[in-house]
Amino acid sequence: MNKVEKIKQDKDGLDVWDDVLRYAQTGFASIAEEDFVRMRWYGIYQQRPNEGHFMMRIKLPGGIVSVPQMREIAAITEQYARGIADVTTRQTFQWHWLEISHFPDIVARLEAVGISSSGACGDIPRNVVSCPVSGIHPDELFDARPTVRAIHEALLDKKEFSNLPRKYKLSVGTDPEQCVQPEIHDFSLVGAKDPKSGQLGFGLRVGGGLSTQPYFGQWVDAFFLPEQTVDAARAVTGIFRDFGYREKRTHARLKYLMADWGAARFREKLVEYLGYNPIAGVDDTEPTNPYRDHVGVHPQKQAGLNWVGLSVLTGRVTGAQLTQLADIAERFGQGEVRLTHMQNLLMPHISDANLPSALEALTEAGFVYEAHSVRRGAIACTGNEFCNLAITETKGRMIQIVTHLENRVKFDRNLRINMTGCPNSCAQHSVGDIGLQGCKARLEDGSQVEAFDIHLGGALGKDRSFTKAIHRKVPAEKVPLALENLLTAFNTTNEQGEEFNTWIKRHSDTELDSFLAVETIIGAPDTKAVHSKDSELYV
Repeated sequence: MNKVEKIKQDKDGLDVWDDVLRYAQTGFASIAEEDFVRMRWYGIYQQRPNEGHFMMRIKLPGGIVSVPQMREIAAITEQYARGIADVTTRQTFQWHWLEISHFPDIVARLEAVGISSSGACGDIPRNVVSCPVSGIHPDELFDARPTVRAIHEALLDKKEFSNLPRKYKLSVGTDPEQCVQPEIHDFSLVGAKDPKSGQLGFGLRVGGGLSTQPYFGQWVDAFFLPEQTVDAARAVTGIFRDFGYREKRTHARLKYLMADWGAARFREKLVEYLGYNPIAGVDDTEPTNPYRDHVGVHPQKQAGLNWVGLSVLTGRVTGAQLTQLADIAERFGQGEVRLTHMQNLLMPHISDANLPSALEALTEAGFVYEAHSVRRGAIACTGNEFCNLAITETKGRMIQIVTHLENRVKFDRNLRINMTGCPNSCAQHSVGDIGLQGCKARLEDGSQVEAFDIHLGGALGKDRSFTKAIHRKVPAEKVPLALENLLTAFNTTNEQGEEFNTWIKRHSDTELDSFLAVETIIGAPDTKAVHSKDSELYV
């Protein structure tokens, strides 16, 4: 039995809250080592360098936030998190710089506005993600929000599912782009029609996941009506709990069980756990290499209303900006803000009449709704600024890259640049058009510097693929130059109308490597990038 399994066996992670309240009185030095693990069940992680500060993540099902909730999130950001919050790839917020004495007040205030941090981390069902324009997308099959809420409530704070072999990620979506990336989650419900009756419901994918060994989820031959989706979630979660591997933490995700069993055997066990045989004949339609982004001004399916997608570089915002966002939503929208899986923010329900005033207010608050392709598709993990696992800094590095490319390259195609500070793929570098994985490089003089392996060729949808490492150990200060070379090569050699990902796939690894080549001696950093306005969030 590994160390974490022993800790969970001795006491359930959900039982640690009383200890947290006690530690808030007795101080950081009094925290038992095993309780640092259990505190993750409430979204609480130690922050690098593990000397008294914590990260905290919350749960926001489907990424939907009301104005009262946003005001409280903003107030907590200002009071306890040094004025900074990060939008995550799971449609929620996380804070840094928190102290153990802060948590009783923070959690009480979150609960007062209907927000929980329970299950935001740990070996437990995580935040249920969904299309950020559910209920307003003109082409969605139907509104997925009731299903998201039902599954969230069915799994929240349930001891029945609080000791899983490993983390467990869920998604629900009914939009044609499948923007919530169902291919890479443990459990995904994908909007579909029953091929026989034409009824609307969900197909099921199981066993996706990234990290150091990425897997795409497999379609299970099962169709669920909306009223059956809680059954499906409970059944799949129960199978993972009871049959998932627990010997090694590195081999404990559902993807490994699914890879060994296959979809047919998994379905047999699913029928057993459901107590009935779900409809067979799944609609497994997948979009072709979709760009899953909602940035910009878009008309909703409700006549006369619009959503505005905001490009938030690396997901980092200030408490003051969140307060302004709440004010804008209250004045010009219908009191709601949404978060996206691409670390962006979205303002729905803005009338045609209010749109010019809302856009002006958003711009004054520092938000961008018209962005260069490089900016709108950039994602970065926490990096070694706060994360104990990261090898390199990420968010500041991504600002340098984006600013450099915006200034140097004209680019009008869809592009996803995903930067992760270690091999664990928290920023999903395995499926980016360009994936940057943090590492170290040794220079000719023997010194060691932060660097990145440059991966290319990730895609989702029908033509899905994982990235391949093409150019390794590029010193961090040279990465913007390498990517400038790559995008310039695309601009000069692409076929008319060709997307970047298609262009990548018709070139050999050797050719791509040559496009990325830069000198290995580090030169002066790009001063425009270093002094970018975005960098102020990292000072």
